[in-house]
Amino acid sequence: MEYSQEYKQGKTIVLPKGVLKDLEQNELTNSLMVTDIGYYDKAYDHFRERKNGCLQNILIYCTKGEGWFEINGIREVLQKNQYVIISANTPHKYGSNNQNPWSIYWIHFTGLKSHLFINHPNKKIEINLASNSRFKDRILLFEEIYNNLEMGYSLDNLEYANICLWHMLGSFRYLSQFRKISEYNPDDKIAKSIRFMRDQMSDKLSLVSIAEHVGLSVSQFSLLFKKKTSRTPVDYLTHLRIQQASKLLDFSTLRINEIALQVGYTDPFYFSRMFSKIMGLSPKAYRKLKKG
Repeated sequence: MEYSQEYKQGKTIVLPKGVLKDLEQNELTNSLMVTDIGYYDKAYDHFRERKNGCLQNILIYCTKGEGWFEINGIREVLQKNQYVIISANTPHKYGSNNQNPWSIYWIHFTGLKSHLFINHPNKKIEINLASNSRFKDRILLFEEIYNNLEMGYSLDNLEYANICLWHMLGSFRYLSQFRKISEYNPDDKIAKSIRFMRDQMSDKLSLVSIAEHVGLSVSQFSLLFKKKTSRTPVDYLTHLRIQQASKLLDFSTLRINEIALQVGYTDPFYFSRMFSKIMGLSPKAYRKLKKG
């Protein structure tokens, strides 16, 4: 399968099915939750058509260039500082203008109260340039969601990311009502260990090496990690590896065995089994999945 390099500039995260089930059962997240999130820069040749709509609502926020969306046979142009939220189960098409391809932030979201965040469903909305527009702050909220999910699927990360989703969607519905979200504490030993896992992902990491990196014994580290994230370090590392593999499947033309090596698996068959177990579909099927 060929990939356009212009289109494949960006990032995506698709939450695993098991994680989504946990979110649906969590009272703090089941009202509003992200299922997919991403950013495409100059998304040349980007096109989606869903004749039966999508199970989730879709936010498309254009920050550069131009694209379009079509609902009920009516096509509208979407340009810089404009957005649309396409309601769940609404048949639609959308795509980039290849002469001036759009750059978009997009989120698929659902939940028991998700409809309350869509005050103008399926309509183009423009955010006027003004002193209280706070475009950068809105992008920071997106990054808060994305970066926390990128750090792995601990209970704290998932809950915090979805609380930020309330804030971000609220920044569209209530344009002047939002403010920045603070960053996490850089001295946190568990956060430090997660950054180490991400940075050394292609290596054969062990509990001993990770615990030594943050200055704790294996038993201390394991107990503290499980208490902080609700997952064991090994389970957490596995999810980080599969998440990184998903990105490489999305944004590279590397073969599956090459991706396996880059995320720390020497056996590509074992990698494929783990990927399928966590994501609910094979690496090959995931690569073919149209996202955004």
